[in-house]
Amino acid sequence: MRAWTVREAAELYGIPYWGGEYFSVSPEGDMLIHPNGPGTSTVNLPALVEELRGRFSDILASRVRHISDCFARAIREYSYQGRYRGVYPIKVNQQKQVVEELVNYGRPHHLGLEVGSKPELLVGLALLNTPEALIICNGYKDRAYMELALLAQRLGRYVVIVIDRPNELDTLIKASRELGIRPHIGLRARLATRGAGKWAESSGDRSKFGLSAEELVSVVNRLRHDDMLDCLEMLHFHNGSQVTAIRAHKDAFREASHIFTELHALGAPMRLLDVGGGLGVDYDGSQTNFHSSMNYTTQEYAYDVVSAIRDICDEKGVPHPDIVTEAGRALVSHASVLIFDVLGVDGVRTATQPVPPGPDEPKVIQQLHEVWGSISARNVLESYNDALQLKEEATTSFSLGYLDLQTRARMEELFWACCEKSMRIVRELEYVPEDLQRLERQLADTYYGNFSVFQSLPDSWAMKQLFPVLPIHRLDEAPSRRGTFADLTCDSDGKVNQFIDRRDVKSVLELHAPNGRPYYVGVFLVGAYQETLGEMHNLFGDT
Repeated sequence: MRAWTVREAAELYGIPYWGGEYFSVSPEGDMLIHPNGPGTSTVNLPALVEELRGRFSDILASRVRHISDCFARAIREYSYQGRYRGVYPIKVNQQKQVVEELVNYGRPHHLGLEVGSKPELLVGLALLNTPEALIICNGYKDRAYMELALLAQRLGRYVVIVIDRPNELDTLIKASRELGIRPHIGLRARLATRGAGKWAESSGDRSKFGLSAEELVSVVNRLRHDDMLDCLEMLHFHNGSQVTAIRAHKDAFREASHIFTELHALGAPMRLLDVGGGLGVDYDGSQTNFHSSMNYTTQEYAYDVVSAIRDICDEKGVPHPDIVTEAGRALVSHASVLIFDVLGVDGVRTATQPVPPGPDEPKVIQQLHEVWGSISARNVLESYNDALQLKEEATTSFSLGYLDLQTRARMEELFWACCEKSMRIVRELEYVPEDLQRLERQLADTYYGNFSVFQSLPDSWAMKQLFPVLPIHRLDEAPSRRGTFADLTCDSDGKVNQFIDRRDVKSVLELHAPNGRPYYVGVFLVGAYQETLGEMHNLFGDT
């Protein structure tokens, strides 16, 4: 056999495509982390696995710089008059060290925070002391939440309270008058434009949050009546999480920009346009409109935001607003990796050359051996169907008491030998018939991982989210097995059996055979939502 190379391993697992220049393979076959990008110092992942806690803080700093630099370039090239003011949504990853480091690394870029509950607002007030940084208040807002947001202004924080339900305005006006504090108000618009990807349902004119055009006008009239129209300064919208298509972004930017200029025409001193989240992460590296990918770059996204707002504001004679984004997934996904060790492997192991049946063995055993011997590229589908039929007949005969247990065991041995021989042929075919596509999954080994899907990869289970999965060492060896992963829970859904592929989704992953030593597997790009959902999403705690 020819020598296997680490370059082939990198291509097999798609590392150059989803790695974002932060991951590579060493000549010895170990996964390397480049926290500050290519050409910088590296971290050997297997060497650190015992002390690793899955977070690479320098990557957080790099992501903050990258997104800020993309907007700075777009603002410069389009002669845009407003500023870029990003905010990080705490709900995406609430871990203390993550939020603290983002605030620290984001200070030169005036990175603020987006909060969706009173507990998150308390976190934001405790951590964020960056001049000019924003705190954007979204989510359900009761009286206590609004009072805390208003009182934060006395601490020198710039807090924008976003109204996304009409009845919130009454509460805000009453609390503002009683405290004697004039609020910074934002309105969340419910756009007709829909997002793209798994979370498209969270956008559009039937989305969960946001004000319709009629409600936006009504709020403006109410603020004017109560002499508070000067407090309205921001328009906000959200086009869904992990938006896969740039066209969906462009349409939303244009619609929101028109709403922004119309609010300005109604007399509101609009200064901020919050384009929400949705900036995607290319989990599979395919650079397509697939739900685990995105067909655009961060720089293209920044260009489209800036150009859409500039063009429409210039057309209407409205000053360029400061641009706010709520990118969370794009900030933190790369900065966390789940590492687990494989505790055991279970699979169908068959003999390359099954023992020929004796003259006294039942007819079904004779026939199965004949099928095995006749399998070729020309008749592989026919042979597989014959083997399947003989297996079903033998199983029925056993249930009726006509075959003994030893014969059934011999039948299963020959049946799986037919399947494995067929699979070797199928892997060389350009076109695989549908009936044979299940063979890969049937013959896959089960690798038992020392983790819980529900605790550490909830999106893999609930949303069928794809993450890059690969061994973090032995990458200088050609993988000889194909398998799926089962966790240590007793739940049948505690498994990972869908994997990234640049052309399609794979049902098995190429893996190495056990060699008596620890075998470590990494699940990458898990910094967004996974640990948060596995703990207390949005800090609300248990139901």
